Amino acid sequence: MKHVKILVMALAATMMIAACGKKQEEVKPADNIYQFTVLDGPGDSVSLSAYQGQVLLVVNTATQCGYTPQYEDLERIYEAYKEQGFTILDFPCNQFGGQAPGSYDDIHDFCTGTYHITFPQFAKIDVNGPNASPLYVWLKEKKPGDIPWNFTKFLIDREGNVVSRFSHSSSMNAMENAIKSQL
Repeated sequence: MKHVKILVMALAATMMIAACGKKQEEVKPADNIYQFTVLDGPGDSVSLSAYQGQVLLVVNTATQCGYTPQYEDLERIYEAYKEQGFTILDFPCNQFGGQAPGSYDDIHDFCTGTYHITFPQFAKIDVNGPNASPLYVWLKEKKPGDIPWNFTKFLIDREGNVVSRFSHSSSMNAMENAIKSQL
């Protein structure tokens, strides 16, 4: 048994030495939102390049939050401007007080049944911390600061650049005006 431990330790040390000699691949930072892939509700990969050329509003949401009624305004804004090339990308997040419990189907059924949303809704993600979605890491690099709560919104222009950030308590009128200025 002692020989096995020594052999395992020697093998691990050899692998570490070999790894140190290899050049680590450089990770190129994303230039725009279109370089990200996210998961849809069923768990399939979706390239955000599918939204290239559109004005986007990326929002982390929750179904049991005091701000959940914002879904009503979000759907109204989406309906008003979708024909002009505007889309909302909804990312449920359970990091704030456990206010987005349940499966994707539970969340989606609630949002479509209660608020009649028709904009794309993706798989539940983390927006802060070590498991934060790479998309949200990038968004927070472009408009710095952790996400403080549900319904933080990022406005993306037609070239895929972050142009504005809105908190959960920002005026919907101000946000709508910013969206119109990008259309």
